[in-house]
Amino acid sequence: MSSDASSRLFDVAKRLMPGGVSSPVRAISPYPFYVSRAEGPRLWDVDGKQLIDYCLGYGPMILGHRHPEIMERVVRQLEQGWLYGTPSELEVRLAERIVDLYPSIDMLRFVNTGTEATMAAIRIARGYTGRDRIVKVEGGFHGAHDSVLVKAGSGATTLGIPDSLGVPKDTAKNTLQVPYNDLGAIEKVLTEFEGEVAAVIMEPVLGNIGPILPDAGYLEGVRKLTKDHDVILIFDEVITGFRLSLGGAQTHYGIVPDMTTLGKIIGGGFPIGVVGGKRELMEKVAPIGGIYQAGTFNGSPTSLAAGMATLDVLEKERILERLNSTGDDMRKALSQIVEDLGLNYSVVGIASTFKIFFGDAPKNYVEALSCDKAGYFAFFQRMLKSGIFLPPSQFETNFLSAAHSEDDINQTLEAYKSNLLG
Repeated sequence: MSSDASSRLFDVAKRLMPGGVSSPVRAISPYPFYVSRAEGPRLWDVDGKQLIDYCLGYGPMILGHRHPEIMERVVRQLEQGWLYGTPSELEVRLAERIVDLYPSIDMLRFVNTGTEATMAAIRIARGYTGRDRIVKVEGGFHGAHDSVLVKAGSGATTLGIPDSLGVPKDTAKNTLQVPYNDLGAIEKVLTEFEGEVAAVIMEPVLGNIGPILPDAGYLEGVRKLTKDHDVILIFDEVITGFRLSLGGAQTHYGIVPDMTTLGKIIGGGFPIGVVGGKRELMEKVAPIGGIYQAGTFNGSPTSLAAGMATLDVLEKERILERLNSTGDDMRKALSQIVEDLGLNYSVVGIASTFKIFFGDAPKNYVEALSCDKAGYFAFFQRMLKSGIFLPPSQFETNFLSAAHSEDDINQTLEAYKSNLLG
């Protein structure tokens, strides 16, 4: 997509920021487009081009951009102040609602990002058990901290550098990896390292390498194995939380982990993270326990106000029921397009997520890597020229929002028909 203004901005950005961007997944070749504003399901770039957005900030904007209820509540909070350095009533009220919705959460702490939430969850699991090792699923993305930058999803997979430089070997050796949808691999690792593993951390649905869905019985099997080996099970629901259902994937699939991390949607588009779990685990966290976690912006009133507003709208308007039905229709329509065009591509997704894999539907990280990444990126560029913004990587999930209209979706489907073949 030709954009003189974006090209000029990128030329300056390259001198000021690594790769010219603040996050690797935004490094779109030959240069990213720069957004000037957003509303509903749309973005406008700095040259005024309009795009229908299925990236949605990589998931948080489930109500679309600039939702009036969220704006009103945030403005009201800004008028009262936006950082106190003290507790606020909003913390208590939002915590009550989250505890009511998530079977695994008796107590929680608000942090600022999903990365902080998973980092804290792992520290709590290690501190509670006195063990150092963790198990993570290949291709699962749990943020950009040392313990989990091993076969990570998201930008790390896209760029072909799943292991980051700067991660100490002594840290990486304590992170054991297993393929997704492979109970035998988890059982083998937990048996081989009996008494050494503090936690298994996993996305119940792989969101940053897919989406890739769990096989029937897989999550149940993981829950049983972790109980049998006395290992804490952490569900990273930063993506699936409040999207598959208000109670996340754990409610959708009927699996109760020991700990849960949340983010994205619960902040209404503002920075937030949540780490929560069973009372006996969370009572080990400072100031009542010896596991330290702190942050100046923990429980930021602005983020909490946006989160409360988002939950209010989702609950009052029964949005998820309608949105998940739209997701079903979208995937059916895409599957029909792929079949009509005679392509050996796969349509995947759940609830309001969807993706076309340029190859067979993968069940794990290794199978996902076999898809046609170059072909997908060329398709992404064609869709961008047609006014449709999809995540630029084969390994990122597409999201629907409540703001996408029937006309938006029909326009998008027509673009798929025109652009899949090249």
